[in-house]
Amino acid sequence: MELHLVINGRKDLAAQLYQQLREAIAAGRLSAGAQLPPSRLLAEQLGVSRKTVSDTYATLTYEGLLVGKIGRGTFVNAWAPPPERLQTAADLACAANLEKWAALPSPMHHPTPEKTLRYEFLGGATTRNQFPQDEWRRCTQDALRRVALNSGFYSQPEGLPALREAIAGHIAFSRGVKCHANDIVVTNGAQQALDLIARVVVEPGTLVAMEDPGYSPARQLFTAMGARIADVPVDAQGIQVDQIPDNTRLIYVTPSHQFPLGMPMSLARREALLARALALGAIIIEDDYDSDFRYEGRPANSLQSMDNRGLVAYVGTFSKSLLPQLRLGYAVLPPAIHGAVLKAKQLTDQHSSTLPQWALAKFISEGCLLKHIRRCHSVYAGRRERILQRLAGDLSPWFEAVPSVIGFHMAALCKAPLDIAKLIRLAREADVGLYPLDVFFHSAPVRQGLTLGFGAIELLDIDPALDRVRDILRQMG
Repeated sequence: MELHLVINGRKDLAAQLYQQLREAIAAGRLSAGAQLPPSRLLAEQLGVSRKTVSDTYATLTYEGLLVGKIGRGTFVNAWAPPPERLQTAADLACAANLEKWAALPSPMHHPTPEKTLRYEFLGGATTRNQFPQDEWRRCTQDALRRVALNSGFYSQPEGLPALREAIAGHIAFSRGVKCHANDIVVTNGAQQALDLIARVVVEPGTLVAMEDPGYSPARQLFTAMGARIADVPVDAQGIQVDQIPDNTRLIYVTPSHQFPLGMPMSLARREALLARALALGAIIIEDDYDSDFRYEGRPANSLQSMDNRGLVAYVGTFSKSLLPQLRLGYAVLPPAIHGAVLKAKQLTDQHSSTLPQWALAKFISEGCLLKHIRRCHSVYAGRRERILQRLAGDLSPWFEAVPSVIGFHMAALCKAPLDIAKLIRLAREADVGLYPLDVFFHSAPVRQGLTLGFGAIELLDIDPALDRVRDILRQMG
């Protein structure tokens, strides 16, 4: 690999070479200890005389920037002067905007593999043991063949037709969603779907109504775009529709499995929400993030399936049913915003990667996804039942579970005042990952508790983990 230097014309060759090498060292592009090409080789690459290179090396060596080692070559001196001070955020004209972004919290930031604990109750995460490796490998091999046969052009922003057809069939079958393939845009996870919808609906000062407590990454996304957030309280039936303020342009809800508390939105509340959105001229985002897993009761209609006026943008993801690392999601869009979202998708990243799209299309169309969901359902149901038993048993003096029949996390509310931060810290020292509930409250009165995810913890690990939590609670009194 050649050292990147540019020599212009035939004048001041030594000065040009000297200046570029000195700047490369000062900027850190040539780091301390880096070896420079031999003078003969660099001279050939640049089309200059070897004497020009040798003299430049000698000057930089005299200045202490380079050091020659007999029999080995010329190196950047390890004791070279440090580069000039780089601009900090405070030095820039956009300092206020950078400070705003830096101030955004990350309450759902997943730990790195190195920092993952032995027992993890992290919500929204799955264990790789459940992932259908053999079926996915076969689908990926087929996808590789399809990509190899394809032209070198970009793909469609809305996603591959085969995948959109497969998604439309899957969500019609499993969730009763009314859509055609042309209504769907494939995204890089549900978070990008939220981003794209917000890009075309939200502008600085726009009023966005959200459940409180609610999904913090969506709140931070809307805030970063300049929206004003209207925190709307929830009760046992879901969002309190009568408290959605006038002038609201976007309403974000999680009706199937309210995040983070877990209760479903009642039918009457869903009907009231659709009527309120129609009166406001607002778009509703229905985030149906983990409704593939239902354990009790009859299924409820999706909000989108009840919508006859084109108000609901239905957002789904395969991060929960398959793996978060796949980063595949989708949005079923009402006609009014479909074209604008499609343009936003094209401007954002042109299109999502086609390799996993082809693989997922085959995976769904061959029935592998439904089989996988059925297998996972029994696994998650066992984990959920065991946690509920412990919460109703030896953990009952401290916690009570919020009734929840969908998904793979639940909320456990404190029965009495408890130092949750201390509990989480002591649990981490015992190799147990616990996560607080209070970070999802904003204007509503905070309710202390935990979010207990059971997608990433094996059934046989639940009792040892909760035994440690119980012992810590007893020590805390």
